[in-house]
Amino acid sequence: MSGEGCFSVGVHPSTHHKLGYQARLRFQITQQNRDQELMESIVGYLNCGIISFRKDVVDFHVHKFSQITENIIPFFTKYPILGVKKENFDDFCKVAKLIKEKAHLTEAGLEQINKIKDGMNSHREGASA
Repeated sequence: MSGEGCFSVGVHPSTHHKLGYQARLRFQITQQNRDQELMESIVGYLNCGIISFRKDVVDFHVHKFSQITENIIPFFTKYPILGVKKENFDDFCKVAKLIKEKAHLTEAGLEQINKIKDGMNSHREGASA
């Protein structure tokens, strides 16, 4: 697969949460539209997520917490990825654990999640993307 896989953490303003913020996890893979069938098969294989289309690409994404903890994390634990993506996955798992333990509902927990988030993906030291 030539597409980009991304483990991301978002902390967004929310009027529905006591601290005024919501912490969310998202996993996404992007491919060219010609690979729509492949992306649909990933949804079926992992039994989660949805696909969406933008211009000439198709995205597979999962943001439902239960699907991330029950499908995505176990898959990448069983079939590890390498390089900087592995480090991002490890951080993604740390945040999932914090959310599962309800730490995101405290200021200290939310601060810890923000610190992890701020070091992931293109912000990671030595990352090229």
